[in-house]
Parts: sequence; structure tokens; C-alpha cells
Amino acid sequence: MSPLRMFYLGLAILGAVVPMVHLFPWLQVNGFDIARFLADTQTNPAGAAVFWDLMISALVLSVFVIAEVSVRRNWIALVAIPATFLIGLSCGLPLYLFLRTRPVS
Repeated sequence: MSPLRMFYLGLAILGAVVPMVHLFPWLQVNGFDIARFLADTQTNPAGAAVFWDLMISALVLSVFVIAEVSVRRNWIALVAIPATFLIGLSCGLPLYLFLRTRPVS
């Protein structure tokens, strides 16, 4: 595996772990309450700005992944979309780059 692919994989793992470290305490207090989670992201303009920035970026990544997969037929790269929306963009983007840069056989 190339150093670049290892870097992408490391960032995908880091991008999954770091947000979860912050999310798990919130889940322990509030449970799996999506409405509360979304409301908490909108409590101030800074939180709302970050939330919408990430949502728009996640949407762009999803469209790009679908467009690339339809051309390259690298179907496994589609796992980056649920990773992006279930874990976060900080996991989904480097995961996609890791999967995209695999050697062509």
C-alpha cells in the first residue's frame, strides 16, 4: 500500500474516531434523538454555519462519488456515502480517496 493510501486510511479512521469521542457523551445524555440533535446544531449562528457547510459539502461529495462510480465502476467506493452521512465528512472524504486510489487491476 502506498504512503498516500495509508495517509487517507489513517485520516478516515481519525475522522471516524474524533467525532465519535464528542458524540457519544451527547448520546448518553440525550439518546438517539435526531430532532434534538438537529436543534442543538442550530443553537447559535456559528453552529448553524458549520452544520450547513458540512451538509452542503457532504452532498457535493455524494454527487461526485456517484458520478465517479458510474464511470469507473468502482462500486465499493459507494460505501463513502453512508460513511459520510452516518459518521461524518471527516471520515467519508478520506475513505473515498482511499478507495479511489487503489491500484487498477
